Amino acid sequence: MVNLNRLDLNLLRTLDVLLSEHNVTRAAQRLNLSQPSVSVQLARLRDIFADPLLLPGPRGMQPTARADELREPLRQALEALERAVAPASTFDPARAAVTWRVAATDYTESAILLPLLSRLRAAAPGSRLAIFELNPLQIQHQAGQGNIDLFFHLREGAPPALHQRLLFTERYVLAGRVHHPALINGGPTLAQFCQLEHVVVSPEGGGFHAATDIALADRGLQRNVVLSVPHFLFMLEALAGTDLVAVLPERLVAHNRNLQVVEPPLDLPGFDMLMLWHERLHRDSGHQWLRQQIIASLGTR
Repeated sequence: MVNLNRLDLNLLRTLDVLLSEHNVTRAAQRLNLSQPSVSVQLARLRDIFADPLLLPGPRGMQPTARADELREPLRQALEALERAVAPASTFDPARAAVTWRVAATDYTESAILLPLLSRLRAAAPGSRLAIFELNPLQIQHQAGQGNIDLFFHLREGAPPALHQRLLFTERYVLAGRVHHPALINGGPTLAQFCQLEHVVVSPEGGGFHAATDIALADRGLQRNVVLSVPHFLFMLEALAGTDLVAVLPERLVAHNRNLQVVEPPLDLPGFDMLMLWHERLHRDSGHQWLRQQIIASLGTR
């Protein structure tokens, strides 16, 4: 067995060139070394491999059987190493055949990914987008394991170890069906708001309280929540077909013609929406391109 600790990259490059040139002088010229330096390296190689490797012949030096065995595996190994350390190639979206994996809620699917789709399909037609349900408790683990490439999450609770980019700051609005009697003339008073029948989204299921209820409780008030759903899609359908109302993120209903939107009758803090990714993808040219497309599709500067 050859002791790898005695080998280094310079020796392997010298051996590769010697096996190609069969001549110490020409090998030295290709390596930009002196002939004595190459001769010294050849002597070391002979000692390491316990074989002459190259023997004097009528037309230059002739490889031994051991040298012939080494030639192709050595060339392949050096080529693989060159590819590994070569500068990363520029990402070409038009030719890319990549699958991006992102984790999102139904809200961020609507607010972030829908605006992205047409741009993504036009610029990178060979790419694919796989959307996974966001599990906030698994973000750090999934990012570290490489299971998910990109996450969309509120600033609150975002893992600090991941890279972050603010996409937008969201605000809340009050929405109901078009021509809802409580939403005309600028919307309800605070007392009327509390009497309306509300629907809330409870991602864990079964919850009837949200940030709005906390704000009301601070004033000693309570609203009438009659429906709890796990996803926004059903909420939007319920709002369009009933007299229910909901306090929800503005981007979710910005272009919904079936709903009417007014300002809530109380101040509600909004939230920052972040894009998160792991250090291993931070400098990847394809991932950088995807992040830029998301930012551009949202009009974020």
